[in-house]
Amino acid sequence: MTTSPASASVNPASVNQLRTGRSGVHYEIFVRSFADSNGDGIGDLNGVTSKLDYLKDLGVSAIWLMPISPSPTYHKYDVTDYYGIDPEYGTMDDFRRLITEAHQRDIAVIIDLVLHHTSIRHPWFQEAAKGPDNPYWHYYKWLRPDEIKRRKLATRDITADSGEKNPWHSVKGASYPEQYYGMFWSGMPDLNFDYRPLREEVFSIARFWLTNVGVDGFRLDAARHLYRESEEPKNHEFWQEFGRVVEAAKPGAYTVGEVWTRPERIAPYFRGLKANFNFDLQLMVAEIVRQEDDTEDLVEFLTYVHKTFSNVNPEFIDALLLSNHDQNRIGSMLKGNIAQLKVAANLLLTLPGLPYLYYGEEIGMLGVKPDENIREPFLWDIRANDTQRTRWRRGTYSTSQTVRPLAQQQANPDSLFSHYKRLIAYRNSHPVLTDNLSRLFPTGIRQKGIVAFIRQASTGDAPLVLVVHNLTRKPIEVVFSPDESWCRCVVFETLPGSSFNDDRVTVPAYGCVVIE
Repeated sequence: MTTSPASASVNPASVNQLRTGRSGVHYEIFVRSFADSNGDGIGDLNGVTSKLDYLKDLGVSAIWLMPISPSPTYHKYDVTDYYGIDPEYGTMDDFRRLITEAHQRDIAVIIDLVLHHTSIRHPWFQEAAKGPDNPYWHYYKWLRPDEIKRRKLATRDITADSGEKNPWHSVKGASYPEQYYGMFWSGMPDLNFDYRPLREEVFSIARFWLTNVGVDGFRLDAARHLYRESEEPKNHEFWQEFGRVVEAAKPGAYTVGEVWTRPERIAPYFRGLKANFNFDLQLMVAEIVRQEDDTEDLVEFLTYVHKTFSNVNPEFIDALLLSNHDQNRIGSMLKGNIAQLKVAANLLLTLPGLPYLYYGEEIGMLGVKPDENIREPFLWDIRANDTQRTRWRRGTYSTSQTVRPLAQQQANPDSLFSHYKRLIAYRNSHPVLTDNLSRLFPTGIRQKGIVAFIRQASTGDAPLVLVVHNLTRKPIEVVFSPDESWCRCVVFETLPGSSFNDDRVTVPAYGCVVIE
């Protein structure tokens, strides 16, 4: 195979702040499950540091750590100290060393910042719960039961991100009638962003992590739910202010929001946040790969989505994923079918936008809700040899019997891991593919079992590339339309067996080709 001469001199994404998110591939880590450095069975920050060379070898340009601050729960999405590190995971010195070591490898570090709510054990809430006269009362949302009833707020519709139907909760033993609002459950009271002192405290927290500790950005949990749906413009306003605070503290710092709704309602969040996750695309990719046919018209959908986002912010970053800590793992969604998992990886890593890998996705880890089952220990090796496998829980879905551990896959050039590594390496080397702000154009190709699209770098000074995916188990001869007359040769193939002949290209079963 030939390689584009222009691609050879392009380096992977730098940790330079102004480029974080604009190129490269990100990797989500549940610290508890990733790697154990001290033998207590719980993954920790030093364990993550010990695996930075692995992540560098895989081709990752940034890691997103799920919450690392003190919390009473295993997942740590209910924080008790926004300025600390949970002792289960290590110390602030450990975290600073992780950042230093990551930066030495040109890997940025992004942390989960859970601003929507705190734990009921947070000192703010402990104070607020003393009553309406307490200075922290207004940090949270309180209403009297009669007002909740009058305003018809007593219940909420169950949504994909919260099963809580009755969001108003009483403080046990309280002498006052007011109840606090907790959208997710009674242990996570929502913060009140209408209260200016609370906002300023939140901004101080962001500055602390950016400037004092040195992180490169934030993933913003439940970004759409700071205010109720009827007050959604207030969400947009807050994130615009937050974005200005972040940019002033560390120019170029990266922000990505968890906003799960229609494209038209996601778009305004790009006024304050640089990226937002594309959950609709995630569901669509799993469906078309499973059916082995583009029944959803993926390119038409993405063209519409990107136009919608661009109308608000032409510099938007579309954050792409196959699964994460809240969704069933793509490995289980595709029933462990390695050929189809490779197709899903092909789409994730060639579509325009910023791809996120959920830890273990590259080795085909499995998992179906409840949440603990999609957050199982990473399989570094078979159990007898795996000194860093975490033991906080035994794997239910991902075990050495159901998933080949990394050590075995590293030695196999045909493994899912080897596929990810080779595809990421090529993506990182290519001036168009690694441009996460590059734009999508449809093609004239309309064939069953095929997804084809054109990408062009955001700068406009790089050549067009045509990417063709075969979703099926048989080779397909793809005939170009007159619109693809500029295509001259295949510069990359995920599987051997492609051939280019004048006005057509043959794509192997479950294969992908890049054409210039």
